[in-house]
Amino acid sequence: MSKKEMIQSDIGSVLSAQEIAEIDAELAHIPYKSGAAIDALKIVQAKRGWVSDECLQGIAKYLEMSAEELEGVATFYNLIYRRPVGEKVILFCDSVSCWIGGCDDIKSKISNVLGVDYGETTADSSYTLLPVPCLGACDRAPVMMVGDDLVTHLDDKKITELFGSAANGSAK
Repeated sequence: MSKKEMIQSDIGSVLSAQEIAEIDAELAHIPYKSGAAIDALKIVQAKRGWVSDECLQGIAKYLEMSAEELEGVATFYNLIYRRPVGEKVILFCDSVSCWIGGCDDIKSKISNVLGVDYGETTADSSYTLLPVPCLGACDRAPVMMVGDDLVTHLDDKKITELFGSAANGSAK
């Protein structure tokens, strides 16, 4: 068995054939393997919900990078999750515009309703609450993303409407 076949076999025990095929498709457009680092991380995360240490090491090996280099890429981007997250991630904006609009009180309401603080996931794994520095909707502050949905002009009523069933005990 050649060195390349051994590496592929080793990586195949960590990454799925579909993940490898999708990474290969990205590599076809990039002159250096390390240039596909973000795409490879996103591919694995899309399939698994997050990027485990084992997957990170497999991706690094496949891209001929050190695990430390890839970890630096993964932790630089706040949308690469290095530990399990809920079904929906709440990206809560805490920028100046949102702060002026009362985001601290809104965040407290979300924490009380869902029973989580920043970096935590609800007991039923429905939501993970994460802070972000800006969502680019300052004219509609305070704002947050819930999954893929931007929610603007946040107030107590919107939080109750969004997470009302969670407030009745399903998330605690």
